[in-house]
Amino acid sequence: MSTSTQLPPEVTTVVTAVVEEGASPEPPRRRRRRRAADTGDRGILSLSDRRRPGVRWSSRVINAVLLVLLIVVGLGPLLWLAKSAITPTADTLKTPMALFPNGVDWANLSTAWSTVHIDVQFVNTIWVAAGSWAAQILVATTAGYALSVLRPRYGKVLYGLILTTLFVPSVVLLVPLYLTILNPPLLGQSLINTFWAVWLPAGASAFNVVLVKRFFDNLPREVFEAARTDGAGPFRLFWSIVLPMSKPILGVVSVFAIIAAWKDYLWPLLVLRDPALQPLSVRLPTLQAAIQLDVYLAALAISTLIPIVLFLVFQGLFLRSAGLGGAVKG
Repeated sequence: MSTSTQLPPEVTTVVTAVVEEGASPEPPRRRRRRRAADTGDRGILSLSDRRRPGVRWSSRVINAVLLVLLIVVGLGPLLWLAKSAITPTADTLKTPMALFPNGVDWANLSTAWSTVHIDVQFVNTIWVAAGSWAAQILVATTAGYALSVLRPRYGKVLYGLILTTLFVPSVVLLVPLYLTILNPPLLGQSLINTFWAVWLPAGASAFNVVLVKRFFDNLPREVFEAARTDGAGPFRLFWSIVLPMSKPILGVVSVFAIIAAWKDYLWPLLVLRDPALQPLSVRLPTLQAAIQLDVYLAALAISTLIPIVLFLVFQGLFLRSAGLGGAVKG
């Protein structure tokens, strides 16, 4: 009486590979080294070229020169503006590239903030940017969720109409949009000189809807099916599953929305006629002829604080595509 022993699938696979190929399976450590070597050879310079002293030092010099050029081109204007904001006007006009030839004038910042009342326009700009960001995030995420995850029957037609609006120049929509804000339907009251006149049109961004929808298309559908099996409804699926997995695209849309609202000039100039409500982008060109150059440069330096801080906060979110690694297990 003979007995047969059934081997596990892993052992069977290894034995089959040994019999067919006549060699033992590759150890994990050697496999990792081979993958690292293959990755290193994918660049312009191979690993053998990098081991040569001449090639190695020349590549380091080229990288250093490129880094210095990028710093000068990218940070040069910002550093010059920061220096000129605390430099007297005479020194800026005579020796614009000199580093504080006659000392530092910190009073420029306080004068621009309090005397010229940049603080009021700064707060107005924050309100405009925050409201525009909230409107764009709300419309982009809900529309992208409906088109990508819920997928109604008319979704393709609606998505085609949204794509069509991208080919319409914004200047063409300026007059109809202004007339709508001047006499909005169902409200019976003009939105001119209110922040709603800036917030509501900012939410109608087809580009953000397409961007978020394309990101939602790449999310793992297994997670959605598992959530529906556990009894999650559409709102719970959107709030607890989709949004936590969409941190990278939410960061991108947030930066785009805030930067666009921070630098927008034409539309706030048309709908915010009251100087007490105007943001920095509208008010600063008006004050340029009425204040000194050093105070004006100090005001410009203050106006760049939020975009710089925003970039420093969200740069890590751009570099790492967080939120998707632990979505699916096993």
